[in-house]
Amino acid sequence: MEWIQQLVNGISLGSIYALIALGYTMVYGIIKLINFAHGDVFMLGAFIGFYAIARWEMNVFLALILAMILCAVIGVIIERVAYKRLRNATRIAALITAIGVSLLIEYTVIFFRGSSPEAYPTVFTTKNIEIFGVQISTLAIFILSVSIFLMLLLQFIVHKTKIGKAMRAVSHDADAARLMGINVDNTISATFAIGSALAGAAGVIFGIYYTRIDPLMGIMPGIKAFIAAVLGGIGIIPGAMVGGLVLGVVETVVSALGYSLWRDAAAFVILILILILRPAGIFGKNTREKV
Repeated sequence: MEWIQQLVNGISLGSIYALIALGYTMVYGIIKLINFAHGDVFMLGAFIGFYAIARWEMNVFLALILAMILCAVIGVIIERVAYKRLRNATRIAALITAIGVSLLIEYTVIFFRGSSPEAYPTVFTTKNIEIFGVQISTLAIFILSVSIFLMLLLQFIVHKTKIGKAMRAVSHDADAARLMGINVDNTISATFAIGSALAGAAGVIFGIYYTRIDPLMGIMPGIKAFIAAVLGGIGIIPGAMVGGLVLGVVETVVSALGYSLWRDAAAFVILILILILRPAGIFGKNTREKV
């Protein structure tokens, strides 16, 4: 039964990674850019949620919605200011810009509020509920419920709405989409907005789960979410979800076996193995580049 509890904990952690990974994979799928500033949007979401709950006395759901809205706006600003001019630039130029934006966000936050960590307020009393003989905390149920709802909402947006169809068209062939009358720039901005909103939600959930946030907190979860996206197949939305959940479960199992100091290393071992054995990821198809 203890292993089932560890599995639930792993899925809760993995769902946070999955929400962040979705932003990476959506942006890569549409403009082939690894947005390394994405982990810092996640950090901003955590701080927005913190101030909304602790200073403005909002409930957790209003704080979550506010963090998602503000992070969506921040994501669009980042895309319009930093990335839009680099559409036709080399991959390395875009990558260096993404790292620069990441550092700018981190040290802007440190400049305005200092580098000291904050303790996240307790949003509700955590109780254990027994389900089939397994003790599951209400916090884990809350995290899973919110994450699953947001993932289902994303699937609905991508497959059933006009903007979702435009995103899929631009991802497949941007030039053909432009000829068909789709506004490619607005579609890319919408992709950044949706991905950043999910990262903001993940930030609030992360703060509630771990109760400690700081301006550099986005680095490691951001890298792990990138690993999750690569594991599932970068550019493929279901792949990011599965990759995040697998990574969360692996980390929890490593900790449960008594190797908690190696949990971060386990993520990088997975990255090395997937790049050696299946570079396209779990859901990806191996395609040969034409020279």
